[in-house]
Amino acid sequence: MIGSAKLKKDARLAWLTVGGLGHLRPAPGTWGSLPPAALAGVLGLALGLGSDGAIRVAMLACAIVFSLACVVLGDRAEARFGKKDPGQVVADETAGMALTIALMPPLGGGAGALGSALLAFLMFRGFDILKPWPANIVQRTPGGWGILLDDLVAGVQAAAFLWIGVAVAMAL
Repeated sequence: MIGSAKLKKDARLAWLTVGGLGHLRPAPGTWGSLPPAALAGVLGLALGLGSDGAIRVAMLACAIVFSLACVVLGDRAEARFGKKDPGQVVADETAGMALTIALMPPLGGGAGALGSALLAFLMFRGFDILKPWPANIVQRTPGGWGILLDDLVAGVQAAAFLWIGVAVAMAL
């Protein structure tokens, strides 16, 4: 039988690795970015037109929960894996991706939400990988905040890029 201390340790690790996605290779950050996109797509398909508000609320909740996991457990994760911002910790990508979807232009219902979630996923991954200013600066913050902040910045940057794309498309 597993002792309660081991269960607590495993539960914390599960939050940080998003159920083990952080252990998948290659590109664990990409795997960690998938749950919010999949959830948004499923909610859009299940709820149809008018699902935008429900999707945004779900994404904000997701961003908050996984941000808290990073901030509260980040120091332990760095000690456990022996490095700053370990690749196995993907709760930061989950939070950043959820923030992108929460802030992006209207998603539409049905298949439109699925397409919007896919576009948000591609934009977020691009910004997360490239880390343009100020993401490249804030990731130097120590501990859990350093794990998290660059992904939240990437989420805001990706959403802003999507809003600019909508504005340009409407102007044409």
